[in-house]
Amino acid sequence: MPLTDFAIRNAKPRDKPYKLGDFAGLYIQVQPTGRKYWHQKYRFQGREKKLSIGLYPYVSLSEARKRRDEARAQLAMGKDPSREKQLAKLRAWSTAGSSFGEVAAEFLEKRDREGMSAATLEKSKYYISRLGPAISRLPVSEITTLEILAALRKIEAKGNYETARRVLQLTGRVFRYAVATARVPADPTRDLRGALTAPQSKHFGAIIDPEGAGGLLRAIDGYEGYELTKLALQLAPHVFVRPGEMRHAEWREVDLDAAVWSIPIEKMKMRRPHHVPLSRQSSALFKKIAEISGPTGYVFPSIRTPQRPMSENTINAGLRRLGFSGDEMTAHGFRAMASTLLNESGRWSADAIERALAHGDADRVRSAYHRGAHWRERVEMAQWWSDYLDQLKAGGDIIEGSFTRAAIR
Repeated sequence: MPLTDFAIRNAKPRDKPYKLGDFAGLYIQVQPTGRKYWHQKYRFQGREKKLSIGLYPYVSLSEARKRRDEARAQLAMGKDPSREKQLAKLRAWSTAGSSFGEVAAEFLEKRDREGMSAATLEKSKYYISRLGPAISRLPVSEITTLEILAALRKIEAKGNYETARRVLQLTGRVFRYAVATARVPADPTRDLRGALTAPQSKHFGAIIDPEGAGGLLRAIDGYEGYELTKLALQLAPHVFVRPGEMRHAEWREVDLDAAVWSIPIEKMKMRRPHHVPLSRQSSALFKKIAEISGPTGYVFPSIRTPQRPMSENTINAGLRRLGFSGDEMTAHGFRAMASTLLNESGRWSADAIERALAHGDADRVRSAYHRGAHWRERVEMAQWWSDYLDQLKAGGDIIEGSFTRAAIR
């Protein structure tokens, strides 16, 4: 006989659990504690199974029958109600806290654990922010292709075509992560290929001729702004690391006794640790910097707080203050200057120069060999380079043409 609310309410606990049946497999189990649980008994693929429906009275008799009927409908379609319930829980879990901003933060945390450099992580957060708070707050499963395109068009409207392209690339990676974690069925950015204005290829502004380099170095020595900015500008041409690697340098990485700056793998673009031999001039500059920001923390801390590195725009802003436009010279341009003039000197092997620039090598075995094989040459090259920069700055004789390579390889 079907159950009634009266019968369920008045069912008293016993020493052992017991059942009160309704019909079509639905029953309520009364526990010795007095709690009453709804269950649905059914068979699936020849096996008897049990589906938990909920606790009475939170799940009423009418609601329990409704859920039983839903389970029977699933069985009629060849689906296992227990598995469908588990899948629903997983879907609810995966979509909890699934705004685009939250999924993007989760994705970047994953990339951080995998060793993404601090500079790349910071840049990625910036690109995500360019989509705007409206996109960030939307559930990731509800964002449309049109909404993403509208956000990208705003970036393009300011002439920032390269930024728009990078924002789209990163947004696509976030959505593919959302697909992989069952937040969305598909990546809505895939239909935006070809929709954006292709940016014109543009090299970093760089002074690569000896006379121009000498003039730049003299201008830097005359810089009248913030002292740490001046020292960063003075150090950059000697070590020619990437701007992000320079900004995130920490004192624990700099060994002035051994005259080497060791940049850990997580800060390197190519995901390999990098060692920079320090010339006498570089070491002297680090010692001056240590008087301001040492002996711990960032070598070049933010002017606002020592817990953060200096802004990515600091060196470029310093160059603009000296009168050099972005087409003439950039923070990245010190690398092009070193690469060009070191190669044109004819004194150093191409492998040693490439290793000094921390460029990648597709062959990992060859890469490991060359890192060690060219260290002595790089040490000698670092001192020669700093001496040459001093010579250019002084306006002395400029070394041109090809020379016999040094014996050390």
